[in-house]
Amino acid sequence: MSPSEIDPRSFAVEDRLAGVSRIVGVTGSKGGIGKSVVASTLALTLADRGMRVGLFDLDFTSPSDHVVLGVSRSFPEEEFGIEPHLAHGIHLMSIAFFAGDAAVPLRGGATTNALLELLAITRWGELEVLVLDMPPGLGDTSLDVIRLLPRLEFLLVGNGSKVVVESVKRALQLFSELDVPMVGLLENMRRGSDDAVASLAATVGVPFLGSVPYDPDLEAALGDVDQLRQSILYRSLVGVLTP
Repeated sequence: MSPSEIDPRSFAVEDRLAGVSRIVGVTGSKGGIGKSVVASTLALTLADRGMRVGLFDLDFTSPSDHVVLGVSRSFPEEEFGIEPHLAHGIHLMSIAFFAGDAAVPLRGGATTNALLELLAITRWGELEVLVLDMPPGLGDTSLDVIRLLPRLEFLLVGNGSKVVVESVKRALQLFSELDVPMVGLLENMRRGSDDAVASLAATVGVPFLGSVPYDPDLEAALGDVDQLRQSILYRSLVGVLTP
């Protein structure tokens, strides 16, 4: 890309994130592994520890962090940019605040444009950690985030399914090739005694962040942070990110 082709919003992104000490993307190589619930609950544990935390839902086609945290989809305040919603001590930004109940069918350049626009206009202020809830897989949004946010670290979520383990393995290979730092690999919704996820982490030299057992009561806690704080997931995530 030549200098004349550089989107000026890229420079605005740098300014908007200047006060953010750490950026952690919670990602998963497949859908349906609880990535959004992990990202939202992780942000909640950090806020409950007294940290200044932001949560940015980058799953534009299926945003759900506001559902997990029980946050209304009211339009955010605007003054020299967009002010994230403040709920449960978390500064939350989601495309759901703009789209309401409408579907957001984005692809290719439209996805990149939406990402750049929201990064450029959101006023995060001073944060110790900004948690990014990444979309499933390794598509345009994930690659754009890696390109736009050089300080990014990834926390990868997986489970013991053979299909998921193979996908996680490929994702770890890509992150290694792109020299993206890894917080570690978390096993979610563990069933049985298979140690495939922990073994994979050891094989590739990535920190293993532990296993979260499958919790049949977690669904009832979604939307109610008091119940969420009592969940196995919440207890498992406390202390995952050190200050």
